[in-house]
Amino acid sequence: MKRIALYLALCLLPTMPLEAALAQSRPSTTNRPCSVNRQSVAANGAIVLGTGGYTYDRFVANRSFCEFDEGIEPAWVPSRDTPSCFIGYRCKSRDPVWFD
Repeated sequence: MKRIALYLALCLLPTMPLEAALAQSRPSTTNRPCSVNRQSVAANGAIVLGTGGYTYDRFVANRSFCEFDEGIEPAWVPSRDTPSCFIGYRCKSRDPVWFD
């Protein structure tokens, strides 16, 4: 019985760090100054940030972090020191252009 318990403990031990990695929190723009939020986007290229409450979005430094059929739009978010802080861009689906 003790051997079975020890065996199960040793088998489950390697999976414990994976559980914590799956539930990582994302930084919130409202808790950090505008300059820190802007720097996070620039340093990572693309990052998911909380924008207050239970909302979040993906922000990019430039179009190279979007899909080939997406464009970019300026992203303004609330931050600790300003209600409207430009931190980079959001990827946005482009409307198809049909030529007649």
